[in-house]
Amino acid sequence: MRAQLFEVTHTTVYRYASPVSVSHNLFRLTPRSLPSQHSLSHFLEVSPQPETTRLRKDYFGNEVMFATITDSHRELRIVAHSEVEVAPQPIPDPAETPRWESVGVICRNDHSQNVMEAAEFTFASPHIPASSLYAEYAGPSFTVRRPLLEAALDLTARIHRDFVFDPAATTVVTPLDEVLRLRRGVCQDFAHFEIACLRALGLPARYVSGYLETLPAPGQAKLMGVDASHAWISLFCPGIGWIDVDPTNNLIPSMQHITVAWGRDYGDVCPIRGVVSGGGEAPVLEVSVDVLAQGAIEIRTPPSG
Repeated sequence: MRAQLFEVTHTTVYRYASPVSVSHNLFRLTPRSLPSQHSLSHFLEVSPQPETTRLRKDYFGNEVMFATITDSHRELRIVAHSEVEVAPQPIPDPAETPRWESVGVICRNDHSQNVMEAAEFTFASPHIPASSLYAEYAGPSFTVRRPLLEAALDLTARIHRDFVFDPAATTVVTPLDEVLRLRRGVCQDFAHFEIACLRALGLPARYVSGYLETLPAPGQAKLMGVDASHAWISLFCPGIGWIDVDPTNNLIPSMQHITVAWGRDYGDVCPIRGVVSGGGEAPVLEVSVDVLAQGAIEIRTPPSG
């Protein structure tokens, strides 16, 4: 089996109107290690240099760095460097997955650890409220006894068709009901909306953040800084596990998606969060991401026995 090796550089710069005397920050920028993804190396460059740092894992198993900066500054620069190996994910036959109605029953009655952990993702969360509107939208895809993944892919295709990608239409605080009314937004909105639809039917779904390698048009050079922080979803299928789905691009993620973190919604996986003393008005924010493929590598499976 062959895997793809990527180098990822994620640069974030905050520029403040007046000096910041102290800042406390949380960084979730480390790609996860998964069966189909191996984080080979990761390091952060933070300027000004933090006085103290501490590494930990959060409730969902995401890598988090806490950093305190006490040097006065008007610019904060965070550069995350990662080297990641991504292999193809096994994709089940959608028609062979369990009927969707059975999943909610299993999540209510099966007390095994993996099912109980998945069941936590059936509830409303700060960015994803519960509403019958979402069940109503999902209804045409989730017909009686339809296989789970087949229904979810139909829902994904409908969201892709019905909603317009428009970065000017929403912000991180736009309510999900407003996204549904506008039928416009960005990857974060589409992920939140599909999760809301699935949870409204009692199905476990979680929010996934990461990176997406973008490919230039044929004959064109790849531009630096134009790759993207991205968001998609993962739904739980008993007997199989979690299956990723990307409503923004209407596909099942494969070797161009790099997973960084997951949680109930964006609030659990925000790449950078902090509080500052000083700084004046809201800072000017600049973000750029480079996802550079370094070539395919062979993954050798050890001989059995």
